[in-house]
Amino acid sequence: MASPENSVTGVATTKDLGLYIRNARKTMNLQQADAALLCGVGVRFLSDLENGKETVRLGSVLKVIAGLGLALAVARKQPFWIQNGRST
Repeated sequence: MASPENSVTGVATTKDLGLYIRNARKTMNLQQADAALLCGVGVRFLSDLENGKETVRLGSVLKVIAGLGLALAVARKQPFWIQNGRST
């Protein structure tokens, strides 16, 4: 997982996102309770997010991302159903 500032890390699953958020929190030497309070979410929510729960609320995820000084970017890539420029 990339750690330098302004680096870009690909996130393919909720587990990936949760791990990235956990690592960012730990890098800041924050306990879950402190980070949750700073981000305006509950400890249970933050725990679920860090553990890759697939049904977490996007709005709250964005609050955590912003609260930890992270940014979410979306980039275009080739859809999984297209191979060699053709639909399968």
